Amino acid sequence: MNPPRVVIDNNSCPNATVIKVDSANKYGILLEVVQVLIDLNLIIKKAYISSDGGWFMDVFKVTDTDGKKIETQKQLENIKDCIRKVYFLLHLHVFSYCGSFEPSRSRSVDFMPSSSDHTSIELTGADRPGLLSEVSSVLTDLKCNVVSAEVWTHNARAAAVMQVTDEETGSAITDPQRLSKIKQLLCNVLNGNNRHRRAKTAVSMGITHKERRLHQMMFDDRDYEKSDEDNENEHCRPKVTVINWFDKDCSVVTVQCKDRPKLLFDTVCTLTDMQYVVFHGSVDAEGPKAYQEYCIRHIDGSVVNSEAERQRVVQCLEAAIERRVSEGLKLELSTSDRMGLLSDVTRIFREHGLTVTRAEVSTRDGKAINTFYVRDVAGNSVDPKTLDDIRSEIGQTVLQVKGNSDELKSPQESSTRLLFGGLFRSKSLYNLGLIRSYT
Repeated sequence: MNPPRVVIDNNSCPNATVIKVDSANKYGILLEVVQVLIDLNLIIKKAYISSDGGWFMDVFKVTDTDGKKIETQKQLENIKDCIRKVYFLLHLHVFSYCGSFEPSRSRSVDFMPSSSDHTSIELTGADRPGLLSEVSSVLTDLKCNVVSAEVWTHNARAAAVMQVTDEETGSAITDPQRLSKIKQLLCNVLNGNNRHRRAKTAVSMGITHKERRLHQMMFDDRDYEKSDEDNENEHCRPKVTVINWFDKDCSVVTVQCKDRPKLLFDTVCTLTDMQYVVFHGSVDAEGPKAYQEYCIRHIDGSVVNSEAERQRVVQCLEAAIERRVSEGLKLELSTSDRMGLLSDVTRIFREHGLTVTRAEVSTRDGKAINTFYVRDVAGNSVDPKTLDDIRSEIGQTVLQVKGNSDELKSPQESSTRLLFGGLFRSKSLYNLGLIRSYT
């Protein structure tokens, strides 16, 4: 097995570092390389993909999160080592992850030296206001400390990958009876009163790439299926087209949408999970809009051969792009970690009538760094008075507002706010017995 050739060039492009990867081709290698780059917090500005036949030859133009080239020798060597490592691990059918070359609050994947450090919990179910609060409350009651988590919501569905440890030992939970109880109680919480589509829970001690699993989980949960309301908002969706190029015996997929970090990973991940092979492609994300074009075939060599399949590819790519679009006000919490912190913070959100649309939870060296995207329970912008009350309760320096302040609305009282604010401020759901009844 020939090792991959990784060449990094900082001279040919004035505003980006150019990474060239040549290696023997193998199904899934494109996704693995892109995953390495995004896990290293690199922003992919342009990409040229060629993996037709037995050889994989790709070029990526990347910057750091500040839009600057990657210039220190340590960073450049780390990029090379990580790409080479993932290539060999892919051939061995073993997956691992390299550490970031600089600390980042937005990282969702950390290197785990062994699977005994934590227990991974995967959850999918119908989304509703206060769901994250209820889940984290149950985990706290079961003496499970949440050390890392990522939560996505899309199209009225919710998915979460959470890594927990035992409160007493600080290590993974291995007792089968306890794991069974955790799974059952969380499943009851997720099901709630929904009898149309059952919730799913899974518990494991393996190492997992949270963002990749979230895409797979939401895909399996069919979050790409459109409702009548989605059809009314068609003009807001990404523009995705699929046509067959019979002269080249392939299908051509084009994607046009607003650019954002990790967009390339999201689309390539979905095509790979749908068992399509990208053998040619180009990506341009140097402006506010991103343009992607892929020549694809199914893993069996066939093109997209029916209108139903074409529509499914379009819907799945639209969903993959939308899942990570953060709707709501961005709040960042930074404080000393402790047992039950996530439960307490999300309870306060819920008691003030806010719902979490996306969340990233991480701990490092005893410090919790959590990011939440929140809206009110009706899906509207957050009232500044509500935000002031929440920050006063949690701590002005502990909870900071980040991102776009347009997600704040002018102070006003609505019947929704009065209903949820009055009810939830009197007692939490847990004290009312709603969570206790799940047991």
